[in-house]
Amino acid sequence: MSTATVAKPQAQQPGKGSRRFSLPVLLLIIAGVLILTSVVRLITGADGITSTGQMSTALRLAVPIGLAGLGGLWAERAGVVNIGLEGMMILGTWFGAWAGYQWGPWTGVAFGIIGGCLGGILHAIATVTFNVNHIVSGVAVNILALGTTRYLSKFTFEGVPQGSSKQSPPVDSLGTFSIPGLSSGLDMLNHKGWFLISDIAGLLAGLITDLSPLTVVAVALVPITWWVLWRTAFGLRLRSCGENPVAAESLGVNVYKYKYIAVIISGGFAGLGGAFLSIVASNVYLDGQTAGRGYIGLAAMIFGNWMPGGLALGAGLFGYTDSLNLRGGGTNVHALILLLAILLVFGAAYLVWKKRYTPAVITAVISALMFVWYTSTNEVPKQVVTATPYIVTLLVLSLSAQHLRMPKADGMPYRRGQGK
Repeated sequence: MSTATVAKPQAQQPGKGSRRFSLPVLLLIIAGVLILTSVVRLITGADGITSTGQMSTALRLAVPIGLAGLGGLWAERAGVVNIGLEGMMILGTWFGAWAGYQWGPWTGVAFGIIGGCLGGILHAIATVTFNVNHIVSGVAVNILALGTTRYLSKFTFEGVPQGSSKQSPPVDSLGTFSIPGLSSGLDMLNHKGWFLISDIAGLLAGLITDLSPLTVVAVALVPITWWVLWRTAFGLRLRSCGENPVAAESLGVNVYKYKYIAVIISGGFAGLGGAFLSIVASNVYLDGQTAGRGYIGLAAMIFGNWMPGGLALGAGLFGYTDSLNLRGGGTNVHALILLLAILLVFGAAYLVWKKRYTPAVITAVISALMFVWYTSTNEVPKQVVTATPYIVTLLVLSLSAQHLRMPKADGMPYRRGQGK
């Protein structure tokens, strides 16, 4: 999906979307969802939907999606659409595993970042220097990365113990850690099955149990990105290139330089996400390992309205749905159908309050169908569980696309001096 095609109101201030919630309202919404989730857990008996293990797995799966989304955020805030995130992640998985099994996992992480940056440089040369269509360039990067890694694997991993043309030898683990005392205490509370308290305990325990050091680094990159882009002169200049590059140039900003920096950093983030997959998530490079997470990261960025905080929420949502495929998926997804049906009832009521009667009726009908689906089945098929992350991606984008505000010059061609 091209982010360059998303409608954007012209009267809004740069960087501000039409969908804005104050912090108290946002906290109330989150609290409401937690309460509903707890009610659904008690009704269905699907304790796994808020278990410590489920949340820990969701965090681990959300990290590469979030890193890809951060990569997209950096590029698009500078005005460059980066569909090539998937290819840059692929380069990160291969380079990370290649260096990791030879010289250690942290060296692999560094080489994964370098691999992603190489993809970013290629994308920047095509889009910034030669003014190639951003979507065409991004797709080309994806195809080239896939072909290159498959070609290199045949000459690098074949003949090596436990390696083949489709996978690397194992990479040493970075190790994991938990917060002593607090992690086990929260996990004990989670197993009590108490209303709301156990659900919150499971959520918190999942965030501090069996953490990889790279997970901590990835989470820290979210507020760091916000601070750099919104609280520094460098970030202001970079964002001005995505809003109005002609005006930025007139004020002395080297637009080409900032676009190059942003796209290379974008590739580095995506490469780091790829290295996380091959070094932390599975300790081995596998052909097709990214499984579309670069695209899902782009969707998380769009869901987050091109803001780091919203992006993190989107990555968490997609990571959670992805984790359902690994832990009791059929039962848990069946319980979440009930949760979704209840949320749609509230959505229909909100639309009626806004006097948007046609969307309200459609929402109510979908809610009724979800209730029928839930009551007529005991467990959803495995195929539905496997497709859940991608279905959620499509639903989130379709429902939120009309309330987004992307950078005004995102994806638009720019040549130095064109405002003269």
